[in-house]
Amino acid sequence: MRLCAAFAILAVSASAAGCGHKGPPLPPLVKLPTAPGEMRAERHGETVDVQLSVPAANSDGTRPANISRIDVYALTADRALNEGDVLKFGTKIASLPVKAPRDPNNTLEPDEAEDLELVGSGLDQGARAHIVDRLTPASEAPVDVASRTKPSKAKPAPPPPEREFEGPLLTPAIHVPTRLYVGVSVTTRAKNGPMAHAVVAMTPIPPTPEPPTITYDEKAVIVRWASAEPGGAAAPASDDVLPSRPVGVSLPRTTYHVYDVAETTPPLLTRLTTNALTATRFSDARIEWGQRRCYAVRALVTVDDVSVEGNESPATCVTLTDTFPPAAPVGLQAVPSDAAINLIWDPNSEKDLRGYVVLRGPASAESLEPVTAEPIQETSFQDKVQPGVRYAYAVRAVDTAGNLSPLSARVEETAR
Repeated sequence: MRLCAAFAILAVSASAAGCGHKGPPLPPLVKLPTAPGEMRAERHGETVDVQLSVPAANSDGTRPANISRIDVYALTADRALNEGDVLKFGTKIASLPVKAPRDPNNTLEPDEAEDLELVGSGLDQGARAHIVDRLTPASEAPVDVASRTKPSKAKPAPPPPEREFEGPLLTPAIHVPTRLYVGVSVTTRAKNGPMAHAVVAMTPIPPTPEPPTITYDEKAVIVRWASAEPGGAAAPASDDVLPSRPVGVSLPRTTYHVYDVAETTPPLLTRLTTNALTATRFSDARIEWGQRRCYAVRALVTVDDVSVEGNESPATCVTLTDTFPPAAPVGLQAVPSDAAINLIWDPNSEKDLRGYVVLRGPASAESLEPVTAEPIQETSFQDKVQPGVRYAYAVRAVDTAGNLSPLSARVEETAR
């Protein structure tokens, strides 16, 4: 009996080990791409330029990214939003196809140098994408997200605390309507992955600046324009009114961007300023004689770290013409020799220098005449003259545009 019982127990154990709760095989884990990189949005009048980088890796660092497209959503609101609100209540403004891996489970580690094949005709992984959102009255109108959300059965949230420093000296805080853009990385299995977002202000656009004025010299083009501060400058404090500074209020701040305008149809604008300028002056060091340059300015108003850029001013154009003479040569010396006078002087530093013209005349003469038919490159010259006669000399520089420098200091000498 003991043998039979032991055998029965062994048989049951073996049966349990063999059958267990195995079930169907689990699907492989889905790799998620990273969020779109360096996403930003810039509003220029009634258009918004949205930029982002296509993911090239997964969240675990492997590559290529398991991505088939990037969906971009937008929503305008006058309250704080999260990314889920934008996906739920917003509008899809773009769907960007991306070259996807043929086999999402076949990936490379970050330190592996080779590449795997991508398929499709979309954007390259790692590429920079641009989307233009043209605003309309409908897209500019804030969406009441609260009214579209079903009421929760949970205990209502307590009322927000009273504002600190609330009192009669404070004006109401400025509420800034914003438009939130969310970019979603979508996997090859149509699953939403990580997101990125960018925000622009939906405040009225700032005034358009007047056409800028342009001056230039040999070193830079100087662009100047009048201030476009909304409402004009604040009135200065008088003797019977103390100066004040608002507390707890976000006031608009106006800055400027300067653009190079290509005279195409439509005009092509290229931003020249890396950071917005607080001053109404810009220096452009791109001096090329004979080139035609056109400049326009846009005002940028920032409130609570969100900005809106207005329309560009009418362009002002100028053709850069070299009318600037070189400096007068310095250090001119005359050394007498047999039937000749040897001249030496210091070289000029101008980059467009063509050469030098040597002038001579009797020592008593008020004006001197050139003795070199063409400008010479050297900073020395031997003048064969009659011995015993005293001569006066000067040198002037000439540039490639034909501009002549003032005369150098005169020197006098007599050949032996």
